[in-house]
Amino acid sequence: DVDAVIAGVDEITGRVIEAGMPNLKIIARNGVGYNNVDILAAKIHNVTVTLSVGTNNVSVCELVFGLIFNLARNINTQNTAIDKGQWSRVMGIELDGKTIGIAGTGHIGTAVAIRAHAFGMKILACDIAINKELVNKYGVIYTDMDTIFREADIITLHLPATAETNNIINESTLSLMKPSTILINAARGDLVDEKALAAALQAKKIAGYGADTLKQEPPREDEPLLKLSNVILTPHCGGYTKDAVIKSSVTAAEEVIRVLSGKPAKFPVQ
Repeated sequence: DVDAVIAGVDEITGRVIEAGMPNLKIIARNGVGYNNVDILAAKIHNVTVTLSVGTNNVSVCELVFGLIFNLARNINTQNTAIDKGQWSRVMGIELDGKTIGIAGTGHIGTAVAIRAHAFGMKILACDIAINKELVNKYGVIYTDMDTIFREADIITLHLPATAETNNIINESTLSLMKPSTILINAARGDLVDEKALAAALQAKKIAGYGADTLKQEPPREDEPLLKLSNVILTPHCGGYTKDAVIKSSVTAAEEVIRVLSGKPAKFPVQ
C-alpha cells in the first residue's frame, strides 16, 4: 500500500510489487543495477523502475584501480608476509606502457579509460556504441572482445548481466589471455565462470583476479577463489563511499518526487 519504494540491494519480487498495489507507482533503485527487481511484474502493474545513473561511476572506477594496483604491485601479498614477520619483496609491474582492455564504456568504463590514459596506458575497448570523445581525446581503440582477451595486460569488465554476457569469461576466453594478464570484475558475478577462472588461476594461465562481485554473495566457505593468493576480493563495495551514497540517494528521491508529481522519470529502466 506504499506509493514509492527506494530500494538498495532489496529483493523486489513480483509478490512484493503486488503487495504495493494499488498505490505503488515507482521503485527507485539506489544504485545502477536492477537484477533484484522483477521488471516484468513492474511493467504488468504499470510501476516505473528507475536507476541512480552516473552517481557511483567515480567510486567504482577508483576501486577498479585499487584492485589493479593491489595485483600489479602485490600489495596484499607483501603486507600479509610482513604481518607474519617476513620481510621479502615480490616483483611487480608498472601500468605505464601496458595495454588495458575495457569491456563496456558506459559511465564507469569511460571513467576508467580517462584515468588509464593519465597512467600512460594503451587503451582497447569494446562496446556496441563507440564513444567518440574517448577515441579523439584519449586515444581509445575500439575492437572486439577476442582482441582484448589476446592483447590486453589488464582486462576490466563493465558490462550488464544479460543472456549474451553470462559467463563471457570462460575456459575458452581465458585460454586466449596471456599468462601475465590481470582480470578485474567490478560489474556482475554472472559475467564469470568462476570454476573455469579458479582453474586458470591455479594453473598460472593468468596472473591475477580482482573482483568486487561474485555469483553468490556472500560466497560459500568452500569457494575456490577464496584460497588463491593471486585473487583479491571486496564485498560488492564499489559504490559504497560517502560521496556516491549521498548522490545516489538524492537521485532516487528526486525520481520519486518526479513520478509522484505526474512527471516522467529521468532515469527509467527501458
